[in-house]
Amino acid sequence: MKKIFVLFLILATSKFLTAQDSTAEKLNELITAYANTNKFNGSVLIAQHGNILLEKGYGFKNVADKKSNDSNTIFQIASITKQFTATVVLKLIELNKMSLNDKLSKYYKGFPYGDSITIEELLNHTSGIRNFTEEDTAINETDEQRMIPYLKTLKPDFAPGTNWHYSNSGYVVLGYIIQKTSGMSYWNAVRKYIFEPLQMHNSGFDFAHLNSSEKAVGYDVLNDSVQQLSPITDSTVPFGAGAIYSTVTNMYKWYNGLRENKIITASSFNKATTASALHNYGFGWQIDSVNGRKMISHSGAISGFGSNFACIPQDDICIVLLSNKNGSTTELMHITDKLLAVLYHRPYTIPKKRIPVNVDEKILEKYTGTYTIDEINLTIDVSINNGTLIAQPSRDGHAGPTSVLLATDNTHFFDAHDDELEVTLDIDNNGKINGMRILQMGITKYAKKIK
Repeated sequence: MKKIFVLFLILATSKFLTAQDSTAEKLNELITAYANTNKFNGSVLIAQHGNILLEKGYGFKNVADKKSNDSNTIFQIASITKQFTATVVLKLIELNKMSLNDKLSKYYKGFPYGDSITIEELLNHTSGIRNFTEEDTAINETDEQRMIPYLKTLKPDFAPGTNWHYSNSGYVVLGYIIQKTSGMSYWNAVRKYIFEPLQMHNSGFDFAHLNSSEKAVGYDVLNDSVQQLSPITDSTVPFGAGAIYSTVTNMYKWYNGLRENKIITASSFNKATTASALHNYGFGWQIDSVNGRKMISHSGAISGFGSNFACIPQDDICIVLLSNKNGSTTELMHITDKLLAVLYHRPYTIPKKRIPVNVDEKILEKYTGTYTIDEINLTIDVSINNGTLIAQPSRDGHAGPTSVLLATDNTHFFDAHDDELEVTLDIDNNGKINGMRILQMGITKYAKKIK
């Protein structure tokens, strides 16, 4: 019986490792395809059930020196910084140095609604303080003595607690409040309460002056023919809202430290990852669901860098994407969705490099009009702009993101910003346009032409 049990155990382990290897190969295949189509340049770490399935760099950390990205490459993580700021605030609350109910006026006088805005409202973006990065004013370097008076001059977006609007200003203020309550600089507070306990030795703040061979160069444009450098943002500007740099391996230490309650209690972490009543945002975390599981995440974008960090604690999944190329965080989140599809064995497509062709505008004119997907109550208006098809979806009067459709031939098109979204025109033998088939994420929907 003992031999049979051992044999069963060996077989079971072998099957588990084989499945794990297969998943890792698919993950690598997917990211490689994004790298080969110039849609990703950076480093990746993907872990599940305590096992690292993929930990690898793609593309260059420095094109001029021909240095490739790897798991030790250091990137700016931008707004993912907010998780660290929020966690230090919660740690200080646990140490009875402050409270979620503290009013902003306790720390700084003169803010509009300062006697009403709470620490909690600063954390979950319901304070109404205007987001300074949406203003025209250019700030290259700053400090508390300059930044706080400036933020006081901004007209609030709304009364505190009545609405939600993403505000870097709120987290800059929180960074300064951390200094007041901890008795140390924001940088040292994060080091003391997070970096040092978790041994995050390759994480820090002043990226502009970082002297390390592992430091990535940021690019505004990076493809087969153009490599355009991006200026580095001084860390004093994003401060508690986006100044941290890190590596994929350090970010995995961060994930495990939170999951194992090494920094804050389970109760505090649960509070941070619970959405407010006004939006699906907690304290430095976006709250969503995938495959019936709660997903907590955050993305970031700063000059020359992009990032996305997504976790599903119930299934012990951690995905870290750090990039040294300017681009939409939406694209990194799109890649994350694909990676989750691999992990949950759902359909997904692998990006292909496509070269668009010109189609006679007289042909394109036949495709203009209104299409509907009745099953999801979606309307798509197709028009022409400068010889290119434009698709504008809407539902219940609310417009969705516009798609610029580029052609691979007279009847097949792809989205200029998402070439995995494919459109095929349905034309009968008499040349009548009946509708179009839309393929996205492995799922095909039919939109019939109604006018």
